[in-house]
Amino acid sequence: MKISGKRTHFVGLESVAMTDIVMNMFIFFFISFSLLYTFRPLNTKRLDVQLPQAQNSSGPEEFKQIEITITAEGPVYLDGELVGSSELKQKIAARTGKESRPSVILRADKLVPFRGVVSVLDVLSGAGINRISIAAAGRD
Repeated sequence: MKISGKRTHFVGLESVAMTDIVMNMFIFFFISFSLLYTFRPLNTKRLDVQLPQAQNSSGPEEFKQIEITITAEGPVYLDGELVGSSELKQKIAARTGKESRPSVILRADKLVPFRGVVSVLDVLSGAGINRISIAAAGRD
């Protein structure tokens, strides 16, 4: 004799399909919003650098400038793009041909060793650039 127990819960295929749809929508929106946040223009061009303080610091000038950033870890960025020391010389030479008197803003983290700043200044002087501004944060 076969005795069967009572089933109190019966899962229908309708609830499984609805759960699948909701999970797929969750994954779609999660990926979409994370991509929107990742590739926002404000996030892609921003490099966090702690500038040293100076009493006589001024804002950037009005004309187009080349921006070189040296982070605390040591990498060098040219207008937000990571470049090596040999690439920096080539890319600076390519950009100086476009403008007659280019100007450079050098943003170096306060923890960067001085030899890193001097090597970038050497590349700039070799390219014939003599208008160099060193970025600094104002004192409170």
